[in-house]
Amino acid sequence: MAFEEKIKELLKKRELAKLGGGQKRIDTQHQKGKLTARERIELLLDDGSFEEFDMFVTHRCTEFGLEDKHFYSDGVVTGYGTIDGRIVYVFAQDFTVFGGSLSLAYAEKICKVMDKALKMGAPVIGLNDSGGARIQEGVNSLAGYAEIFQRNIMASGVIPQISGIFGPCAGGAVYSPALTDFTVMTKDNSYMFVTGPKVVKTVTGETVTEQELGGANTHGTKSGVAHQIAEDEREGILLIRKMISYMPQNNLEEPPVTPCDDPIDRLDDELNTIIPENPNKPYNVKDIVYSIVDESEFVEVQRTYAPNIVTGFARFNGMPVGIVANQPNYLAGVLDINASRKAARFVRFCDAFNIPLVTLVDVPGFLPGTTQEYGGIISHGAKLLFAYGEATVPKVTIILRKAYGGAYCVMSSKHLRGDFNYAWPMAEIAVMGPKGAIEVLNNKEIRQIENEEERQAFIDKREEEYKERFATPFAAAKYGYIDDVIEPRNTRFRIIRALQSLATKKDVNPPKKHSNIPL
Repeated sequence: MAFEEKIKELLKKRELAKLGGGQKRIDTQHQKGKLTARERIELLLDDGSFEEFDMFVTHRCTEFGLEDKHFYSDGVVTGYGTIDGRIVYVFAQDFTVFGGSLSLAYAEKICKVMDKALKMGAPVIGLNDSGGARIQEGVNSLAGYAEIFQRNIMASGVIPQISGIFGPCAGGAVYSPALTDFTVMTKDNSYMFVTGPKVVKTVTGETVTEQELGGANTHGTKSGVAHQIAEDEREGILLIRKMISYMPQNNLEEPPVTPCDDPIDRLDDELNTIIPENPNKPYNVKDIVYSIVDESEFVEVQRTYAPNIVTGFARFNGMPVGIVANQPNYLAGVLDINASRKAARFVRFCDAFNIPLVTLVDVPGFLPGTTQEYGGIISHGAKLLFAYGEATVPKVTIILRKAYGGAYCVMSSKHLRGDFNYAWPMAEIAVMGPKGAIEVLNNKEIRQIENEEERQAFIDKREEEYKERFATPFAAAKYGYIDDVIEPRNTRFRIIRALQSLATKKDVNPPKKHSNIPL
């Protein structure tokens, strides 16, 4: 064959590979409101930056008639490119080829790109759209999944891993996204579950749809499996790009600092009056977050799950940080099982990738009740406690209003190696709230007062005395547990100065194989 003919053959094979399962299946994918694997990669990466691996790989199965059915790429597109000029590795499952089902060759392609990402110290992004294991390959497809899982585990805490769920993701396929750092789902076309509606019906008798069982709304509000919910794939891919911009390439690098025109000494007088006079009245802590961060830009994570705590990424003077904040607008900002799990995992991610933590505290305690106790609030609350205590990144804490009981300890207190712990003047730091404290401390005297008005006057007086003596930031400041009581409108400046001073911080944990976090 002449050299020119070989070139033509190569180009022909490339065009064939780019068609995946064929134009008809591509059209069907578009009719469902879904993009193809290559279209997703094109949106995700900088223009012209994608370099593909293994375009001509095909499966090696000779069972059930598959020996006569071969498609180049075999259902997954892999390679690397850049996001804002920084290298990332990517794989995108192609539903047009055998429904995106995983073969051994397909798994080997994913494993190769993950191995390269780990070796080069760059993030890996997986775009999932697959019917699961390729049944015709039997145990080989299961082996392929397990090989991928092992690499997810080895890469955890070393390079950032993000999963986009842009179609079905069922059975063994769900565990790779679950092992990654963040999962993005689209509202109408994606779902994740271990067993589908038919199996659920057979085993439990429950009738449930795919979306009810494992759709984006379910995982965004009930299970917490999804970290971001997007209206469509384009928004989902933009969210992935945005989140990556806050992360370093790997655990040995610092997160990328960007130029900032927002003055570090910008004051917001509204912060001086944002906390209501009534200690039981709610407010939206996100108003404070938007006020103090650069350009009011805050990328929230798990927005609709456990909304009593807020987590997400922002910048201070161009420096990326992770923000954790109690939300008085929902359940008074109390810590419960879901909030503890949500915040603990976020804190551990930030610590793994050298992202400083800024914690805004307004917490009345842990949620009481049999549901919480039976559900293991002790163990789950300990996860957040453990995460903060283990973290060695810079930690800046601002107590806005309430910090009661064990919840004070848990929320990045000085005693968990908090670096800078500030409080606003209206902060109340105590074992419990004034009302509960007086009921315990003065129970005998209260019961002895028969007149209702006199009893209430006695309680009011004792509560006021308790507030002045104990429920004040100065009570903690005199022991050095609070480094300073700051003016609210000056919060941004104080946080930035604290972060600047912590740029060279070195803190280490004792040598160990690994910790045994209370799972």
